[in-house]
Amino acid sequence: MQSSATVLVYSDDAHTRSQVRMAAGRRPAADVAPVEYVECATLPAVLSRLEAGGIDVCVLDGEATPAGGMGVARQIKDEIFRCPPVLVLIGRPQDAWLATWSRADAAVTLPVDPVEFADALAALVRSRLSVEA
Repeated sequence: MQSSATVLVYSDDAHTRSQVRMAAGRRPAADVAPVEYVECATLPAVLSRLEAGGIDVCVLDGEATPAGGMGVARQIKDEIFRCPPVLVLIGRPQDAWLATWSRADAAVTLPVDPVEFADALAALVRSRLSVEA
């Protein structure tokens, strides 16, 4: 098992980034590596950090402005070689079709439900680390 997984969290709202960190904690499930968070508040920061490498999963706020997480998800899926799995945070369940359009690997609604979010994040960490193994 990898010693840790790096999760990029993108939102222009510091409270949303905090919700994500608190919902999953350091270990979203017993069978996955502990996670370390990298926070980004702007699209250029996201792109720069992804280009640098070492990100295992991206969590993108679909309600972020001016660049929403679903548009960012679609962009990075097109532009980043071996793009890590993407989890988008959507404002309401009816927005799930937009998450599909964005090519996100998973979606959860805001406000973040800790159980739902931790389960989704753990599944993406497992999938990423099993591909790399």
